[in-house]
Amino acid sequence: MHKAIGKLQSIGALVRQNTKLAKQLWLDELGPSHLSALGELTRHSGLSLASREILWLNGGWYVTSGGLLRMAKENHCSGIQTHAISKLCDVSTSHWVFKATVYKSPRSRGFVGYGDADPSNVSPLVRGAEMRVAETRAVNRALRKAYGIGLCSVEELGYLSSTPEPARGKGIASSHPNGNGSGNGQPRLRDRLCLLIRQHQLDPALVKLYAADFCGTQELREASRDLVESFITHLTEWAARDRAGLLCKLNSFAPSQEVPS
Repeated sequence: MHKAIGKLQSIGALVRQNTKLAKQLWLDELGPSHLSALGELTRHSGLSLASREILWLNGGWYVTSGGLLRMAKENHCSGIQTHAISKLCDVSTSHWVFKATVYKSPRSRGFVGYGDADPSNVSPLVRGAEMRVAETRAVNRALRKAYGIGLCSVEELGYLSSTPEPARGKGIASSHPNGNGSGNGQPRLRDRLCLLIRQHQLDPALVKLYAADFCGTQELREASRDLVESFITHLTEWAARDRAGLLCKLNSFAPSQEVPS
């Protein structure tokens, strides 16, 4: 009984934490239905927004590979088996197809998922790693089936093969021609920035502060598309070259805390 009550309290705290952080990061984009969906997802999965296990992209919630793997571990997943389907793969064009099977228990018959990747359906950030992307997508799909997660995972997105939905809200999410959205099938700047933050495990709040400072505006939403794109390029290069130095720079934007006398 005490364990059950403790678990409910823990989940309730996580729902409040996820909701609070979502409002801080995407206040202009989220409506009551979006927050309600986040709450339901949190209660069902126990995924954390602060740990980048859930992301808001292109007008919807997505789970991440890290979140799915942690969920599998906490539910004592028995094993994950993957292999490339050779007859569907083409090394010369970097086209890969993988099959993954998730076994929730030693007696499980397995939950199967397939994933494919080639240069036309992966982000520029992972170009050249199509084989790994295909395997990750297959694993993610199998895990989502096994644990009843109806949302798509970030790693399954193929930005360059489809046009993003019309953007909502202001700032980076704007679809205005002079704003930061995209209408040509390329990922919106907000989505690119979120993927970059997740890839290098950066603090999104500090990145937003640094971005505003870099662009010379009080709020990032006030910056032009060109400035935001320049910032993303700058951040990408710095994160790849010297992540420790970048973290030091980001920490300089953290609010100072007064030491009680």
